[in-house]
Amino acid sequence: MKRVVITGAGTINALGHNVAQTLEAMREGRCGIGALEMRDVDRLAVKIGAQVKGFDPEGLFNRQQMSLFDRFTQFTLIAAREAIAQAGLEFSDELSARSGVVLGNSGGGMTTLDDNYRTVYEDGKNRVHPFVVPKLMNNAAASHVSMEFNLKGPSFTVASACASSNHAMSTAFQMVHGGLAPVMITGGSESMLCFGGVKAWEGLRVMSKDACRPFSANRNGMVQGEGAGIFVFEEYEHAKARGAEILAEVAGFAMTSDASDIVMPSKRGAARAISGAMADAKIAPDTVGYINAHGTGTAANDKTECAAVADVFGQHANNLMISSTKSMHGHLIGGTGAVELLACIMALKDGVIAPTINYEEPDPECALDVVPNEAREAKVDVALSNAFAFGGLNAVLALRSV
Repeated sequence: MKRVVITGAGTINALGHNVAQTLEAMREGRCGIGALEMRDVDRLAVKIGAQVKGFDPEGLFNRQQMSLFDRFTQFTLIAAREAIAQAGLEFSDELSARSGVVLGNSGGGMTTLDDNYRTVYEDGKNRVHPFVVPKLMNNAAASHVSMEFNLKGPSFTVASACASSNHAMSTAFQMVHGGLAPVMITGGSESMLCFGGVKAWEGLRVMSKDACRPFSANRNGMVQGEGAGIFVFEEYEHAKARGAEILAEVAGFAMTSDASDIVMPSKRGAARAISGAMADAKIAPDTVGYINAHGTGTAANDKTECAAVADVFGQHANNLMISSTKSMHGHLIGGTGAVELLACIMALKDGVIAPTINYEEPDPECALDVVPNEAREAKVDVALSNAFAFGGLNAVLALRSV
């Protein structure tokens, strides 16, 4: 089996339009959550979100592309360009034929969907743009990445709610690990911050109206975000032979299903995914230094996740650091695990642990080191990234420093 390393990373999210800006914001404990700017915001009960501000797509895409690219696809391509440029790869010949794209996305082109529902139902028009379907389909971003970078190997989209990115990256890891592809472009994106997207999430009554406070006793819900995180997963010997900079090694993964409830998380399902990722990576629990938590800021998630970590790690749970960067960049739904993987890379490569900001009151049911409010310098050799989705779908990635 092949070793798998990360040789490129790219992102755009509420904290920054690239990786450098995002990591700086994480180090500073900056919050990207603010007042929503959108049509009919006065009709929403929840008026906050982690929007990508100062973003002008017209300077990055031509007119024809703008007619084909929903906002989630635009985010994906911006992040993919950054990741592939950092990796220094050009895809041609056999490398092009065998390399592919696996991305996570939950809602597809929600902005396109929202706009065209208005066109038909509110404006009463009987025709929509001929590219509505190719613009809103979940696989649009993956397809456009494959076309822009000449990637002719396995390419598709994984849709498993909030675990989409981790499922996608785990699948990409398998392909490189098993020798099916030398390079895979992977990660995820989401852009649900449109009127219909926010209104739908309001119905679940899990949304905060003021802030995301994971693990804090006074938390009152999650906050939506948007953006993309894209990575180059490459076979180690291939990367080494061309002298590529290695950001981290993807050591293993695990996926589990709670098989119990469509919205309520299960401690057992989460624990099996965490322990399974370590087993797959052949990592001893006491070597794990940092966990990027799913950490949504809801009571159900936070308490269940902390209980799962305590069960899996036993006494070592008191020695490891666990933080939720959703407190800063919001919950990107299908794209969230991808942006959160950046925090794991920062911990392994730079020795900086991203904090859980907005932490105000200790919760006895979340009595772990949640790195409250301020980033911390610490040497970390092994990190885990958790994702636990509605539908009871869990995916955990294990990374190690190189």
